[in-house]
Amino acid sequence: MRLIDSDGTQLDIVPTKEAQQISADRGLDLVEIAPQAKPPVCKIMDYGKYRFEQVKREKETKKNQKVIAIKEVKLRPNIEDHDFETKAKNGERFLKSGNKVKVTIMFRGREITHPDLGKELCLRMAQCLEECSVIEKTPKVEGRNMNMILGPKTEKDKARKDKQKK
Repeated sequence: MRLIDSDGTQLDIVPTKEAQQISADRGLDLVEIAPQAKPPVCKIMDYGKYRFEQVKREKETKKNQKVIAIKEVKLRPNIEDHDFETKAKNGERFLKSGNKVKVTIMFRGREITHPDLGKELCLRMAQCLEECSVIEKTPKVEGRNMNMILGPKTEKDKARKDKQKK
C-alpha cells in the first residue's frame, strides 16, 4: 500500500503489516483513503481529531444555511377591505423576514363557481406586496381552494426592475 505521513508527505509503498507497525509506533491510526487505487492509499493520522474537524465543518455549513419556511395567509372571496389590509401587512412581514407566503383563497358552497373573484383577490394581494415579493406560482384552483405562492424579492429582482424602469 502507498503510505502517506501525518503531515502529508508520501513515505513509500510498504506492506500492510509494516504500515500498521509504523502507525502504532507513532501512536496514531492508519486510515485507508483511496481503497480503489492501485496500490491502495493509506494515511497515518489521529482519526479522532480528523472526525472532530469533519463534524465541526459540517456544523459550520449548516449554520450558514438559511431555512426558508412557507407562511400561509388565508382569505375568503368576500373579505372586507380592512381585513384584507391586515392580511397584506402580515404577508409583508413574513416576506421581509425571508419567508415565502402562500396566499390561499377558501371557497365555501357555491362560491367555487366564481374562481375569477379568487384570482382577482390573489392578484390584488400580489399587487399590494409587489415592493417586497415576486410571484413564484400563479393563482391556481386546487379543490375548494385557490393557491398562489409569493417569494421574497432578491437583489437580482430589484436590479432587474430598476433596469426595466430606465
